[in-house]
Amino acid sequence: MHARLFDMEPNRDLATWLLGNRRQIEGVLSTRLGPAAPRASGPEAETLRRFRTFASTALMRGEAPAPALDGLRPDERRVMALLSAWADAAAQLAGPQGETLRHALDPLLDHFRLSLRTTRGRPRAKGSPRVRRRAVVAAIDRVLDAFLAVDVGDGKIVDANPAAGALLGLESNALLGIDLVSFVPRAGHRHWWSQLDAIAEGNDAQRFHATLADVNGTTLRLEASATRFATRGRTLALVLLRPETAPAATLAIPRASTPPGPPPA
Repeated sequence: MHARLFDMEPNRDLATWLLGNRRQIEGVLSTRLGPAAPRASGPEAETLRRFRTFASTALMRGEAPAPALDGLRPDERRVMALLSAWADAAAQLAGPQGETLRHALDPLLDHFRLSLRTTRGRPRAKGSPRVRRRAVVAAIDRVLDAFLAVDVGDGKIVDANPAAGALLGLESNALLGIDLVSFVPRAGHRHWWSQLDAIAEGNDAQRFHATLADVNGTTLRLEASATRFATRGRTLALVLLRPETAPAATLAIPRASTPPGPPPA
């Protein structure tokens, strides 16, 4: 039997509303996240399902048991970004009651995060998968240009800074584990793959023009520079992105007019 984490006021109406509007909330979430929305068969979707069960049970009973996390090996940063986005989607759908709903969900999100960390901190059995560290140090969060660390083998985003999230219209942690080409218009797929292949083949640095599309489908024309970074078992392309510089306008200088000659005699 799970030990209780904390007591709270029961709110059966809210629990029932969350369960009854599950599909509508997921629809709002999918619209908000676009390509970063969790896939139905993916580990993030399973973690989201368990959080929904945990939250609904806590609200129904007025007490929060420890969430069931057996078998999950989620990336904490991405999962918590998705769960926060799910809570925002629910609050949006709730309309005037959104603030009340978010106030009820916030402590549950905090305890779910704490449980994830506790589970990750336990000794792992031999052969169990290890949680990957951040690909690069947190200093990238202070870089003004958009930054993406991309695995050149499978094209997945393994790290991103807040500027990259702002560029694509998402929280940066929600980008983790997403295929880069999910944010590339189809016509630009081959170009991006050729640049990643060049990095994989040992070219230390690349500069190129790039095209991405944000979560709303708006095309972004960018200047990119990519640097090769080899880590344990894989090679990353560290990509900096900034808006494409428009060509300087040519200043049209009118020719001097010929002064009129003297009037005829």
